[in-house]
This record gives sequence, structure tokens and C-alpha cells, in this order.
Amino acid sequence: MSKSLVNNQAKFGTMPVFLTALSTILGAILFLRFGWAVGQIGFFGVIGIILLGHIVTIPTAFAVAEIATNQRVQGGGAYYIISRSFGLNVGGAIGIALFLSQAISVAFYVIAFGEAFEPVINYLNQEYNFEIADRRWISIPTMAVLSIVILIKGANMGMKALYVVVAILLASLLFFFMGNSPIKPESINFQSSIANNESFFFVFTIIFPAFTGLAAGLGLSGDLKDPKKSIPQGTLWATVAGMLVYIAAAYKFSVSASPEDLVADQLIMQRIALWGPIIPIGLAAASLSSALGSIMVAPRTLQAIGHDDIFPQKKINLWAAKGKKSDNEPINGSLITILIAFVFIIIGDINFVAQIISMFFMVTYGAICMVSLLEHFAADPAYRPTFRSKWYISAIGALFSLWIMFKMNAPYAALSIVIMSMVYWVITFYRNEKRGLNKLFRGVVFQMSRQLQIFAQRADKEDREVSWRPFGVCISHDTFKRRSAFDVMRWISFKYGFGTYIHFIKGYLNEETNQESKDALKRLIHLSHGSKNRVYLDTIISPSYTSAIAQVVQLSGISGKGNNLILFEFSRTEPETLKEILPNYKMMESAGFDVCILDTSYKSFGYKREMHIWIRPDDFENANLMILLGYIILGHPDWKKGFIKIFALYPKEHVEDKRQQLLDLVKDGRLPISRANIEMVPYEKGKRKATISSYSEDADLTLIGFRNEMLKGSFEFFEGFNDLGNILFVGANKAKDIE
Repeated sequence: MSKSLVNNQAKFGTMPVFLTALSTILGAILFLRFGWAVGQIGFFGVIGIILLGHIVTIPTAFAVAEIATNQRVQGGGAYYIISRSFGLNVGGAIGIALFLSQAISVAFYVIAFGEAFEPVINYLNQEYNFEIADRRWISIPTMAVLSIVILIKGANMGMKALYVVVAILLASLLFFFMGNSPIKPESINFQSSIANNESFFFVFTIIFPAFTGLAAGLGLSGDLKDPKKSIPQGTLWATVAGMLVYIAAAYKFSVSASPEDLVADQLIMQRIALWGPIIPIGLAAASLSSALGSIMVAPRTLQAIGHDDIFPQKKINLWAAKGKKSDNEPINGSLITILIAFVFIIIGDINFVAQIISMFFMVTYGAICMVSLLEHFAADPAYRPTFRSKWYISAIGALFSLWIMFKMNAPYAALSIVIMSMVYWVITFYRNEKRGLNKLFRGVVFQMSRQLQIFAQRADKEDREVSWRPFGVCISHDTFKRRSAFDVMRWISFKYGFGTYIHFIKGYLNEETNQESKDALKRLIHLSHGSKNRVYLDTIISPSYTSAIAQVVQLSGISGKGNNLILFEFSRTEPETLKEILPNYKMMESAGFDVCILDTSYKSFGYKREMHIWIRPDDFENANLMILLGYIILGHPDWKKGFIKIFALYPKEHVEDKRQQLLDLVKDGRLPISRANIEMVPYEKGKRKATISSYSEDADLTLIGFRNEMLKGSFEFFEGFNDLGNILFVGANKAKDIE
């Protein structure tokens, strides 16, 4: 099997792309169904169809031109472009749908070719009483001959025939436009249509295959000398030329026949043309050229799918990817295409086949536009197309594709999406390839995050303490010993704030510590996976804990704003860690940070149900911050059954006044704390720790405030709580407003 998707003898230029696309656009639909469409919904209705169809196809043509000029496009056309941008999983699912639509298109055009013999059939019936009631007597032998030509001669023979049939096609159109219709309506009304006409979107569904020619040109990508040049030029010019011809044809039909005549006679063009017999000949040429284009393209799509090992069985992939040794002609892909075409030719319903084609092509076009849109937002430096579209053009194409699908036929649209999803799941199950899709979405998320950070920074004109939320950072060298500090950070940042957790590595930056840092970050990401966290993880290498803190307090933070809260932690069994924390308190205070110090015990966070907040008379600056942090922590699912109790330590004579102040604070701040959970606790001087321990021994988390003057270089303030669970000591830089 040839492992290349490129024909080493490729010699096609821009003209084959243009002619293949144009001959498919100006094909069977124009001759057989376009006059019928004008009769069904009128001139302006058909103009609406043309414009709506090109709202999808023109953005797709622009997107194709853009993506094709960014990479070396090999065989497989649209499938190759999608798979190399979106990844093989998505590309494979869309590629299989695309192949089926291309293969079914062969049947559509061969059926239409059989309709071109209607004048001959009528003549034989009238002159010789020889009746051919079923057009399949023509379409099936035609398909057989076409199959033999493609299997023996390949694309080169098809391209030679294509030049001939395109010449006949253009001649027939010229005769049509030059014709002086003998059945002109008495008065021309561009809004007139037949009674009991079909709906707009049903007619659109039948007509839309006429606009799908650009995919035909894409399919020749492996046989082009310069795909980056030929694909953009060929598809864009064919799309524009086709649109202009259809607008002109709609006008010609409207002024040449009544709606009733247009609907009654599917070959009405021969009654309008300067020389009628040229129209069936042109239909035959158009149908044959479109069939040739589709039968050349579809096998190449299947060959590319096999080449990428999309199918679950290796033997199937090898068989599908097989090409002739001389020119890599996809012989097995041609066999499958021919088989599918025969099945739908036997069905013989041209309207049914048109609906199937429209749906599959609409999915493909929407995906191509989505690729282009995501590439614009991802801003990948590797994405450097020489042809540039606009992001909003691709967005219009993608959105309209999805909308039109469901307007055409909602059950078919839903079914096609379900089928593609199932195919995608099967491909993903057998092939774990996620690079392309992940790369695009990571780029988009990165760019959105970058823009939001810049916006947040520039919009931060007022003091953010007016509406406080935590922008927290935690630095710890005990990351892999204890998880409690990380738990606090993920609770704080889950819903209301932003959190960064930094693992500290002591030492100087060198190759060894850099590798240690990468390994630690990888391990940290793995450990945090599935823990319902929205914490940004990082590492820092510094010769001392003090220098690491100095670096951390200057970080801008992932929010685009500076951090405003720093969290430290120490184990109650190893209080020596406080020796590293407390000497740096002045640094953090001067930087405007609120400081939290987590004291972890063997009880940890217990059942994550009961949270106690202790407020002293001198805790004016800390009280609001502790209450806010308690409320924020309760927002995490881990604390979904949790509740807060507030204990206020006051001398007996001030108890009632202070209780009312607390109740007003909770009410004005709209905090979910019951009046019954606010308790005034009178205490005696020197018995503060004993009182707290007696009330909060069974609490799962206890919050206690501290002030700078309480530290005084000793650990005394943090000692003496041996019977409690985890304690969060809170020191506010300034009072917070919770109203």
C-alpha cells in the first residue's frame, strides 16, 4: 500500500478545481428542479434560497481557502483539512459522513442523467409504441459504464471527459438564456407561485445540493500541483460564478413561464431555450460531469480515512487506503463508492436522495466553518495562512449551517448528529487521538482568559475592597505531606474567588531543580484531579522561604489582578514551621495582604459540617473577613450540609449590645446564618483558649482572628488548642464591608 496521499504524478492546476466545482454547482438541480422551485415559492423566494445557501457556502469557501493555505494539503480534500485542524477523532466522524454524502451524490446525478432521456423516451413511445416506464433501465447501465471508466482509467480519464461535458453544459446554458419563450405569462409577477405550494425550507432542501460543488473541487487536493493556490482560487471563483448563474436563471424562469408551467414540466428549460434539444443534452452533460466529479472525489476521501487508520480494524484501513502503484488511484475506495451509488440508484427517488445529501453536506460545511472560527480565536502562531478570512464570516457560516439543518428537517438533523456522535465515540474508543481538538480549544480558552485578564485589570478603577472577594495564594513545602491547605484553597476559589497553590522547592534554579519542579507540578496536577477544584497550580524554586514569599506576593495572580490573601499552614505536631512564617508577617502586611494561617491536626476537617467563628472585642478588623470566608467556604459542595456558628467573646456587661450588632451585621450582609447560631459567650480574662476549646471541641473547622501585636515573635497565640480540629487563624489587613 502506498503510504502517501499525494499522487506523485500530480499535474492538475486551478482549472480542474474550478471546473469540477462549477460543473457540480451548475448540475442536475439547475435543469430538473430549479424551475420547479421558482414555481413553488416565486422569484423572490428562490433568491432567498440562493442567498441563504450562499450564507453557508461562501463562508465555507473562505474557510477552505484559509485553512488550505496554512498547510500542505494532501489527498482527501475536506476530510484532510478538518482532520488536521480538528483532530482525527472529529475529522474521522465528519469524514465518514462526507464520504457517504459524496458517494450518494453519484447516485443522485446518475438518476438525474436518466431523467435527461425523457424526450427520447417520449419519442420512442409515440413513434414505436416502445415504453420505458422506469428510468432505472437507463440509470443502472449508465452507472455500470461510469464504474468501468473510473476503475480502468481513473481520475485522468474523468478529467478529460470533464472538459467535454463542461463545454456542452455551458453551451446549453447559453441557448437557454438566449431563448425567447413561447409560453411567457401575460403579466410578470415576481411574487407569484402555485396554490398549495411546498414550504420554503422543503424547497431549500431539494435545491441545496446545487450549492455543494466546492467540496467536489476540494477532493482533488492530492492530484494538484499546488493545492495552496488552486484550491482557494478554484473554489472561490466557482462559488461566485455559480451564484450569479443561479440568480440569472431565476429571473429567466420568472419571465419565461407561469408558476403552473414551471412546476408541471421538469424539463421546462427546453421549451424556453433557443434550441430545445440542447437542454436534455446539457442535463445529461451536467449530470454526467457532476457524477464524474463525485465519483473521483469520494474514493479519495475514503482512501484518506483509511490512511489515517480511522476504522477500528487494521485490515479495513489497509484495504481502504490501497492505491495503484503507478498513480495511487484509490481502487478499493472506488469499489465502495460504486456499491453505495448502486444501492441509491435502485431506490430511484431523486427528492429523497437530495434530502440525504443536503443534510450530510450541511454538517460538513458547518464543521469547516467552525474549524476556521476556532483557529481565529486560538491565535496559534503556527496558523499562518496566506489567505485570511474574518472570524465573523466563519461564525455566520457555522451558525447558519446548524440552524438550517433543523429548519430543513429536524428529525433528519437530529439523526445525523446522533449518528456522527456515535461514529465519533467508536473512533475515540479505538483510537485515543485528541491532539487537534484539544489544541484548538486550549488556544481559544487561553486567548479568552488573556483578554478577560486584561479587561479585569483595566476595569479595576475603584478600590476592590468595596466588594471584597478572595484572590488567594498559598505557598507550602509540605504539599505532599498534608492536603489541608490545598483543600482550603479549593473551597475559597470554587465559587466566589480565585486561588493559586504554589509548591515551594528550596534551592537555586538549575537543571536538577527545574526538573524537580516539573515532576512536582505533574504530580500535583494528578493528585488534584477529580477533587472539584478550580485552583491554579504552580511551583517556585527559591533559596529560602522568605525569598519565595517575597516573589509570591508580587505575582499578579490568574485573575488579572494582584492577590489579596495569602495562606500558610503548619502541623500542630510540628509547630517549628511557624518560625518560617511569622518573621515574614511584616512583609505581607506592607504588601496589603490578608493573612491566613492553617493549623492542621489529626482530626483534620472531620465531617465538613460544623464551622465555628470566634469573635473577640478587639476583632473589629477580622470579624467581617472571618464571616465572609466562612460563607465562601460553605459554597463548596464538600460543605453542602454545613452550617456556621458564631461565638462572640465579650465581657458580661456588653453581651446584649454586641449581640444585636452581630445580628444586624448578618442581616445586612444577607448571610445564611441563623439567629439561633449566634451565641454570646462571656469569658474571664486569661480563660479565652479554654473557653474556645470547650465550645468548639467537636467543630470541623474553627476560625479565630489575630492581630499583628499578638504575635510578638512568639508562638504563644497559636498554642493551647490541642483538642480542636483544624483551625484557620485569620488576620485582616483592613476591615471588610459585607453589606
